[in-house]
Amino acid sequence: MDLLSNLALGFGVALQPGNLLYCFIGVFVGTLVGVLPGIGPVAAMSLLLPVTFNITPEGAIIMLAGIYYGSMYGGSTTAILVNIPGEAASVVTCIDGHQMAKQGRAGPALGIAAIGSFLAGTVALVGLMLLAPTLARWAVTFGPADYFSLMILGLCVLTYLSHGSLLKALVMAMLGLILGLIGLDSITGVPRLTFDRLELIDGVGLVPIVMGLFGIAEILNNLERPPVRQVLATGLRHLLPSRQDWKQSAGPLSRGSVLGFFLGILPGGGAVISSFLSYAMEKRLSRTPERFGKGAIEGVAGPEAANNAAAGGAFIPLLTLGIPPNVVMALLLGAFIVHGVQPGPLMMGQNPGLFWGIVASMYIGNVLLLILNLPLIGMWVQVLKVPYKLLFPLITLFCVIGAYSVSGAIFDIYIMIGFGVLGYSMRKFGYEPAPLVLAFVLGPLMENNLRKSLILSQGDFTVFVTRPISLTCLTLAALLLLSALIPWLNKKRRRIALDGA
Repeated sequence: MDLLSNLALGFGVALQPGNLLYCFIGVFVGTLVGVLPGIGPVAAMSLLLPVTFNITPEGAIIMLAGIYYGSMYGGSTTAILVNIPGEAASVVTCIDGHQMAKQGRAGPALGIAAIGSFLAGTVALVGLMLLAPTLARWAVTFGPADYFSLMILGLCVLTYLSHGSLLKALVMAMLGLILGLIGLDSITGVPRLTFDRLELIDGVGLVPIVMGLFGIAEILNNLERPPVRQVLATGLRHLLPSRQDWKQSAGPLSRGSVLGFFLGILPGGGAVISSFLSYAMEKRLSRTPERFGKGAIEGVAGPEAANNAAAGGAFIPLLTLGIPPNVVMALLLGAFIVHGVQPGPLMMGQNPGLFWGIVASMYIGNVLLLILNLPLIGMWVQVLKVPYKLLFPLITLFCVIGAYSVSGAIFDIYIMIGFGVLGYSMRKFGYEPAPLVLAFVLGPLMENNLRKSLILSQGDFTVFVTRPISLTCLTLAALLLLSALIPWLNKKRRRIALDGA
């Protein structure tokens, strides 16, 4: 009964005309940035974050959340029609989705991607409604030491699952933590790492950093190697999958939804890993694995369900623990804080309208996305034909406006450009920006919880190993790092042995 009354409260908030409009804007922009390669939800959300400063917290979070899960829908369109993933989570969809388009079956591929995304989003929302209250009640028992150790575990999981070298991911995480220290000390008021620059007294802004790392850097990367686009827009008249398509897709949709939801909850899990694991699982379970890579509809249904369910699952640790599991959620955490709301176990009791309004808006957004991605597919095909020579200058202009509008300082534009060049250079050497951003957001929270823990324990560091939750988190973090170091040490030992021989 409580669940029904909470949902009624949530839909009452989400169906307000203003919030309904923000929901539509969010999912529309999300679909747009998903369709257009080289932008992504992080850059789009950071661009629109300053716009939300003058609207209600409900409207702001509803719109920004819509951009995130909307981009998952849009990314499949580009992957299927152009063989270029519009969003990182749609990389796997290219494999069989584009082959279906080549066979004149782009319509069923887009149809199963959109309908499967809707079903997976619904599964994720049901899971969110059932798990969030229980997890929030449990999280109320967390102390500062538990939160600190949980954040350490989250950073370790993210660095462990990052692409490429673990050492490079750790370097990026350390850089993010250092950037989070810039500004006045929250307790003593002593300037830290400001180098006597007044512009750094309040620290470095999240928006200029994210716009630089994910917006400007992506533009520079695409200018160097502009992707060749050939839109295969044949077979779009019949978007609804056939009975045979449904028969082949039912299992992958179900399995992908469940897998994606639970992986989305984990720090660093996210939509990308979910889609890859779903594809691998479906190929292994299939009686005809040789069809995969040649236009198997299961290779579209499973990954698309997984990445959309993961997008919904990612909201659970953010809303109930106040800990973002990925970069997008870190940006959303920044939006919460800007609007004076601290997500976590107390949010459900202190701001029930906001919490359940977000949940209800996600279901409304999924319905809107189904409408946007099926009947209006012709419009997105035309968007795909926009030349990059027009697109990139516009994106750059919007990034500059967005960075400046945060605090009205030219210095923020310089920061954005600097991090854009840094992000472009880092990718050249295999350094992923995601650990940096997540560590930058979590850094101040970790510092506050560390200080609270030591104040409560009167400087006794054993508080982190005497509390069961804290000890468990630190043990798991240590095991993760060891599991990554052991193969590296074995490889080095074999190399020394070969050199000696």
